[in-house]
Amino acid sequence: MVAPPTVPRLAKKTGPPLLANLPLALTLDRQGPDALHLQLAAQLRAGVTSGTLAAGVVLPGSRALAGALGMTRGVVTLALAELAAEGVLDAVPGVGMRVATGAARPSNTPTAAALPAWFVVPPPAPVDSGQRLEGISFKPGVAASHLLDGRAWRAAWQAATRTPPGGDYGPAAGQWPLRVALAAFLARSRGLSVDPARLMVTAGSLSALGLIAGLLPRGSRILFENPGYRAARQVLLDAGHTVVSVPVDDNGLITDDLPPARLAVVTPSHQYPLGVRMSVPRRLALLEWARQHDALIVEDDYDGEFRYGAPPLPPLTALDEESAGGGRVLYLGTLSKVLTPAVRTGFLVTPPALLPALERARVLADAGHNTVTQDALTHFILAGHLDRHVRRARRWHGQQQAALASALSPLTEGTQPLAHLGGIEAGLHACLHLTPPLKAEAVAAALAVRGVFVGTLRPFTAGETAQQALVLGYGGLTVAQIGAGAQAIVEVIHAQSSRLAP
Repeated sequence: MVAPPTVPRLAKKTGPPLLANLPLALTLDRQGPDALHLQLAAQLRAGVTSGTLAAGVVLPGSRALAGALGMTRGVVTLALAELAAEGVLDAVPGVGMRVATGAARPSNTPTAAALPAWFVVPPPAPVDSGQRLEGISFKPGVAASHLLDGRAWRAAWQAATRTPPGGDYGPAAGQWPLRVALAAFLARSRGLSVDPARLMVTAGSLSALGLIAGLLPRGSRILFENPGYRAARQVLLDAGHTVVSVPVDDNGLITDDLPPARLAVVTPSHQYPLGVRMSVPRRLALLEWARQHDALIVEDDYDGEFRYGAPPLPPLTALDEESAGGGRVLYLGTLSKVLTPAVRTGFLVTPPALLPALERARVLADAGHNTVTQDALTHFILAGHLDRHVRRARRWHGQQQAALASALSPLTEGTQPLAHLGGIEAGLHACLHLTPPLKAEAVAAALAVRGVFVGTLRPFTAGETAQQALVLGYGGLTVAQIGAGAQAIVEVIHAQSSRLAP
């Protein structure tokens, strides 16, 4: 006679502090050779030593744990007593059994011994930490998502979930209603006339850039702004391409004597991180370079909705379509800055001939964007909520921009200014260029002591020499925080300038 298979007993999900709250599964085999209390002790011990049960985690009480596992309390008590004797658990009066400090592994990072010998552990991704700093953080790339109309947002998601989702993947290029809505939004917000059939819904700018990088022959040369968006640079390097750094000045990418390459990646509307705009002559020169070298251009317009008094310049995409031999520019946009990064949604406008290859790459990457998010965004845009949100956000960020420029004016005005504020006419960040002999890293370190956190150009720069400037993202701060943080910047720079004066 064949014994019936052992079925693990599942915890009742009735809330804390029962088994459902533990971050590991406990299964006991009543037909196994080991006693039940030894099995329970072994599984809890493994959870602690692996780091799954972190130091300080309080286990459910013996009565509750026994009930959840369907066994007598005595079995649980024996297991917990054994772990306490080993120092794995601490018995805390009035609290219960708690994972002992030092018993758990500090992190869940796999050990080198667990990896294949040929595997090389990559360095951390070159992105800003998501850790929240206590103080005033001038972190770039943060938008005012708190301005979002909560009622309109909920209504859009309710509309999207009113009917059950389909049983198949959606189109790789995105659902047609959202592509139409995004194309119309581009025409209204950026003056860019786009056929929805050329627009692909993406998971953001980096995801889109990865798809584009996959179209190029491996080892292709790619021109890239220096300083530039370091995560985008890494995407290209990880795809096996050679990145050629091209310097940037007050008029954007320097287009004199550009070397041959298959692709150029630029941020012409608001260069990241300097914040400057590429002049029209240089935009035309870059298009001519692409024509001469049979190359493509990626135009990353990551925060083009936000302009403060500066007249809009024609996108490279529009200039490309007006020129002979067009079809060279791929236009990247994102809803992360204008709406929220939580939806992980962007868009790519591509020459028609490239769309089938990009759709194929998207199918193989992740089968396309999730349809529920697309439905919600379609409702949100078609109801006019995105346009209203952009108008609110533009007014809000305009106030922030004015507050920053005003608060830093003691440094930037006068006969001998200590700094120059660049990139303030658009976007959600600016660059404060320091007058020699001031050093950006020294200023940033002194500000951090005061609880004010700013970036420098060093992480964005390829090569040994970085410009001495502070990167000041103001999108996520209130006007009061901007004023307080800018006052600290003024005081620190004045103090260091006095110290460095001959």
